[in-house]
Amino acid sequence: MKQHRSIAIDGPSGAGKSTLAKRLAEKLGYLYVDTGAIYRTVGLQAFRAGVDPADPAAVIPLLKEIRIHLAYGEDGLQHMYLNGEDVTGEIRRHEISAYASGVSAIPEVRAFLLAQQRNLAETHDVVMDGRDIGTVVLPDADVKIFLTAAPEARARRRWLELKERGQDTPFETVLHDVKERDDKDTHRAAAPLRQAEDAVLADTTHMDLEQSLALLIQIAKERLQA
Repeated sequence: MKQHRSIAIDGPSGAGKSTLAKRLAEKLGYLYVDTGAIYRTVGLQAFRAGVDPADPAAVIPLLKEIRIHLAYGEDGLQHMYLNGEDVTGEIRRHEISAYASGVSAIPEVRAFLLAQQRNLAETHDVVMDGRDIGTVVLPDADVKIFLTAAPEARARRRWLELKERGQDTPFETVLHDVKERDDKDTHRAAAPLRQAEDAVLADTTHMDLEQSLALLIQIAKERLQA
């Protein structure tokens, strides 16, 4: 019998999964697990090694050199460590997004990280977000939510987020990257992005952060009580 409850939140790039999943976890007293950050950490290793993130022959050997550790700092945020180095800020650089997308399409990378993600759900009540949580990582999650929004809305949110970090990236570039990421994520051979049959669709195109959070809280409570 399951001892812990799990909430899986999937969706495309820029849907606000990380922000909303973290807030939802805080409301429920669950552990928040940002799986995208884990893939970004592998992507950072590929970036530093100067290899093509979409080339399995170049990426797979790097896995032997990678030690990934997830911890929560005094700031209450999830920190990612790559071989002992805190890379929490570096993995959020805009160029690392493409590397994360590339390595995440490699089956061996997904297998490498799968056990780590499932172990967290077996030992904690979790809110876990990503692109294949409800379909592959936690197929028996108590609550499954597919969080989405129109590409233009997602690109604008990402663009504003980058501006706040001091990264002056043109909106057109961000929109192009969002659409390209959507295409790659939905058409990749390994665990493509798709809505699980038993997931609740949450479209936040016309919602602000608080409205979106209220929707997720409503869905989670209804499903957990069902």
